[in-house]
Amino acid sequence: MAFMANRANPLLNNLPHFLTWRALGFRTICSGRMGFSSQSQRQLDPESPVAGTKVLETFKEEFEIGDRLITLESGKIARFANGAVVLGMEETKVLSTVAAAKGDAVRDFLPLTVDYQEKQFAQGVIPNTFMRREGAPKERELLCGRIIDRPIRPLFPAGFYHEVQVTASVLSSDGKQDPDVLAANATSAALMLSDIPWAGPIGVIRIGRISGQFIVNPTMDELSLSDLNLVYACTRDKTLMIDVQAREISEKDLEAGLRLAHPEAVKYIEPQIKLAAKAGKHKKEYKLSMMPDRTLEKVGKLAEVPIEAVFTDPTYGKFERGEALENIMQDVKKLLEEECDEESLRLLPKAVDTVRKKVVRRRIIAEGFRLDGRRLDEVRPLYCEAGNLPMLHGSSLFNRGDTQVLCTVTLGAPGDAQRLESIVGPPTKRFMLHYSFPPFCINEVGKRGGLNRREVGHGTLAEKALLAVLPPEDDFPYTVRINSEVMASDGSTSMATVCGGSMALMDAGIPLREHVAGVSVGLVSEVDQSTGSIKDYRILTDILGLEDHLGDMDFKIAGTQRGITAIQLDIKPAGIPLDIICESLEPARKGRIQILDHMEREISVPRTQDDRNSPRLATLKYSNDALRRLLGPLGALKRKIEDETGARISVSDGTLTIVAKNQSVMEKVLEKVDFILGREIEIGGIYKGRVSSIKEYGAFVEFNGGQQGLLHISELSHEPVSRVSDVISIGEQLSLICIGQDVRGNIKLSLKATLPRPRSETNNVVEESVSSTKEAPSIWASAGDLSSNGQQNQSSISEAGGINASSSSPPILIRSAAECDEEEKSAGLVQNSKDTSRPVGASETDHKPKTFHQDSSVLAKPGLLQTINDKMSKSFSQKEGDKTEVRSPVTAKTLKIGTKVTAKVYQIRTGGLVLDLGGGIRGMYRFETNGKNDFEVDDELRVVCVSFSSKGIPVMSLVDDDE
Repeated sequence: MAFMANRANPLLNNLPHFLTWRALGFRTICSGRMGFSSQSQRQLDPESPVAGTKVLETFKEEFEIGDRLITLESGKIARFANGAVVLGMEETKVLSTVAAAKGDAVRDFLPLTVDYQEKQFAQGVIPNTFMRREGAPKERELLCGRIIDRPIRPLFPAGFYHEVQVTASVLSSDGKQDPDVLAANATSAALMLSDIPWAGPIGVIRIGRISGQFIVNPTMDELSLSDLNLVYACTRDKTLMIDVQAREISEKDLEAGLRLAHPEAVKYIEPQIKLAAKAGKHKKEYKLSMMPDRTLEKVGKLAEVPIEAVFTDPTYGKFERGEALENIMQDVKKLLEEECDEESLRLLPKAVDTVRKKVVRRRIIAEGFRLDGRRLDEVRPLYCEAGNLPMLHGSSLFNRGDTQVLCTVTLGAPGDAQRLESIVGPPTKRFMLHYSFPPFCINEVGKRGGLNRREVGHGTLAEKALLAVLPPEDDFPYTVRINSEVMASDGSTSMATVCGGSMALMDAGIPLREHVAGVSVGLVSEVDQSTGSIKDYRILTDILGLEDHLGDMDFKIAGTQRGITAIQLDIKPAGIPLDIICESLEPARKGRIQILDHMEREISVPRTQDDRNSPRLATLKYSNDALRRLLGPLGALKRKIEDETGARISVSDGTLTIVAKNQSVMEKVLEKVDFILGREIEIGGIYKGRVSSIKEYGAFVEFNGGQQGLLHISELSHEPVSRVSDVISIGEQLSLICIGQDVRGNIKLSLKATLPRPRSETNNVVEESVSSTKEAPSIWASAGDLSSNGQQNQSSISEAGGINASSSSPPILIRSAAECDEEEKSAGLVQNSKDTSRPVGASETDHKPKTFHQDSSVLAKPGLLQTINDKMSKSFSQKEGDKTEVRSPVTAKTLKIGTKVTAKVYQIRTGGLVLDLGGGIRGMYRFETNGKNDFEVDDELRVVCVSFSSKGIPVMSLVDDDE
């Protein structure tokens, strides 16, 4: 049996030698060295038992662009691919491979697929997913795939319909360079090495600009400081693709960047040609699906005249033209069926489309008129509507011709930002624009799937256009999401999304610097067949969908009145001269200005939203121990608050962020947070507490995160109270006002100060207690509540926050009883009826309230109220006309309804004025409808007190000079 086995397989006779040979062979393959400086190297392993074993043959090209050393290498990796190249720049390396399907093509289009991959091993990271594998392509991968696809697609020969797949993979990344441009150049080199027919090579370059200086191949750090991110692709003499994100760069500066980018991109071309000369394959003869001249001539004779009648009549709409073209096609089909011309019948749709393209282009070139009768530089009729969906944070409807887009804005917390898992760039994104192109917008039936490359590309273009005018994150901490729903499509839906998105952001109250609009510019050219050069051309502004299909380019340009923010150029021929591209910038600017003027007439400033649908965001500072108390065990307390209020709470190091649907929800959350964590105790502050015990002289109330306050029997009601239990009970929750501190250090609370006075005692007098001057938490409302410099406007008119009556005097704060006792002992305070808070001989100015932390309890010294009242009682003089009026001091007791005073404008807010009434008292005046509102700070106004707000703030009205 053993003999038989050995004769059947002689290799088994010397199995150890076979294993050794395999091991040596593997070592031989792995020991191949890489070539240098345009030289290939072949190396034989002297230890190999098999003579003539060839080691991997590698080819390499090295060159410099800017100050970066770039290498092109082939032959070492992915040898079975039709073409494979590794391109490296410093520590970043990208592999690009191409392959073409075998057999004859059965399609009438080029099925080109570009897959760009960024796997986490390229930066030494294991994916943070459940399966620890990369999932479906991310948005960035789809966008990088489009960067590669757009410049290489026009260079495939006409009629080449074989399936081609490009796979670009990032092998390693140092995080300094964006691999997308490297992948595009590597793909060009791989196509050059393959046997696939392709009219390359191309060069792709990135240009940045910092402080007015252009930078070639900028790093990611440099791009974060740059006001320009330009990706440019070209052949040796023509432009193929442009992709721009900018911060309002002028057309002149952009042209200068394009003029610089072209020669820098051409530097990639010569090394690819050298590499292909040494390692490239002979181009294979593929069968091209060309239209026979006989069929094209025959269909042209039958269809050209009726097509010209339809496509030169501006009364036809999009679908009317389509129906008329279908009727013409059916008439031609009947004639061909009678002649039994099977070849012409098979190619009829494509032949009719070719005839249509010829008719439309000829009329534009010869007569300068378009399908709908417009002039070449004319924009379609516009219709704008902002705030059409009032329940949303922001919304708009934008129409340009038959193209219609509905945009909505949703605001969220900083924690709602999108998390990115890219090997380069920021880890999160707080501004998102999602573009949808449903089938009904072109009257078709289709199935909605996952991420669509076209939708992702169009949405990202609009997102880049709007990002330039958003306020900085420090000034506007919201996460913003725009949804763009295409309702009807007849060209340039991405540019309509820019216009609609800008209006929706304004409607949401986001303080944009200015509006952004976009317009698409097209080109129709006439080419000299002998030389391939363009001998005549026309530039079209605001192209229709059919003009995009039949034209040579789709040049989308978005920007503001001051400059360009985003560009995307796609072309169909094998390149367009850069001079024509630069010439197209001016018609685009004129069309953009026209659209911006129309948008400004609809909405020109951010709206002020009401509490019904305006979200609120608050950022509070606490100690980490306090935040742990708020979270509770395993975050249970935080989740309970969120479930009860519907708000979202996020906690970071020392910061608590709250996002609420409206102001009422925000107040509920703040109330719960204050009850758990406590806040700075201030005289005049309103607190909610629970009665913990009842004594004969009053009750003790637990409030402000577990602190105890004394509610004296005299502060229960305006009426005499014989027993405390007649008014309150243990466990009852009350809203109380802090009125000071007694000599024992107890915090004094008052219930009657929150109750309306009896009718007999009502004098409409401001309470003696000083209004709360606590600085409100940093609560963000809509943009109408924001000042022009982007800072928060704590509106004095808003019921949410009341008047910010801060003056030169610091707020009256309260300290703990133990702290007061300790200071009295150390300072030797002398208590008397006038002032029990100052040492003997101390002046009023010697006393200053202590600073405090968020979770500390600080009590003011007794007598500080008297000090403030003394300051408030100082009189002052004020001129009125030609007379000098010396007024009696205005105090909380003397200011009543009907009191007339001369006040100064202290602060100007969105809805009214904060007035200085004298004596440290602040009042508010609301702007009247159609009334005067052009006041300035320090203006003197004659006003009368008409009412008091719920917080005891005087509400004033202007006094007529004739009275």
